[in-house]
Amino acid sequence: MRSPRFALRTVVAVMLMTVAGAYAQNYPTKPIRIIVPFGAGGPADIYARYLAQQMQQPLGQSILVDNRPGAGSIIGTDVVAKSAPDGYTLLLMSNTHTINESLIANKPFALMKDFTPVAPINYSDLVLVVHPSVPAKNVSELIRLAKSRAKGQGMSYASSGNGTPYHLAGELFKSMAKVDILHVPHKSSGDARTSTLSGQVDMMFDAIPSMISNVRANRVRALGTTGLKRSKVLPEVPTVSESGVKGYESPIWLGMVAPAGTPKAIVERLNAEITKITSRPETAAAWDKQGALALTMSVAEFEKYLNTDIAKWAHVVKVAGARRDR
Repeated sequence: MRSPRFALRTVVAVMLMTVAGAYAQNYPTKPIRIIVPFGAGGPADIYARYLAQQMQQPLGQSILVDNRPGAGSIIGTDVVAKSAPDGYTLLLMSNTHTINESLIANKPFALMKDFTPVAPINYSDLVLVVHPSVPAKNVSELIRLAKSRAKGQGMSYASSGNGTPYHLAGELFKSMAKVDILHVPHKSSGDARTSTLSGQVDMMFDAIPSMISNVRANRVRALGTTGLKRSKVLPEVPTVSESGVKGYESPIWLGMVAPAGTPKAIVERLNAEITKITSRPETAAAWDKQGALALTMSVAEFEKYLNTDIAKWAHVVKVAGARRDR
């Protein structure tokens, strides 16, 4: 026979579910804030503002984008982690967050503990480029060249800093291709790009929109893109995976999460609205120009995707001994 205490807990649980359901049905009743833990004007900020604008009409509320950059995305992310789980404060995240799970041990939050996955947004491939002085016309030749050079004359690659997705893209390449290439961190992507264009370093992984004009002008040679399928923006360039490093994949992706404990009905509503927007032909047309493709998943699929990405980069960070710039 079940105890009165058990019966009381059951009644309370049912009441809470009923209240949560009613609350979710009325959602939203006030403006929603999307915190972007990166600087204004960057790709994440641009896509967040596009999404916010498109979400306002179906949700019937204003959606504000609040840039809170700093500490490698930690500052803005922590604001959301400490916010009420009511669906009115959301976080625009990227694979910087899944990388940081293993890269930064003393974060004030844990991604899969303090946040609820909502929906992915889009992804953009990177492009592997080399300076024209590098005698490699494709990825296979680059790998042979890197293996043949003596340590004192080894190859180098630039990135926007230790622990960034651009750095880890290079480390994943080194691990999978079994080559030793020196990482040269810079203060920004622009600085890394300048070093590559001048030939101070041999190569880099860069965002396609940022590097495509240099590829077209033959200031660098594009050897491969980092998706599993060829980029619509650079269809003539094979993927790294099809060019000798089978299975290699290292895009930049964006997604949305909410504070842990956000009612399931609200999370599902947000997922549905975001998916509708990212699935529209006009969205695809707008994002194609930037080399971005929509990424659509259910809440459960996105949760699995995040866990897989965390494990992937934890392995790369461990093998590379990567550390974040302070």
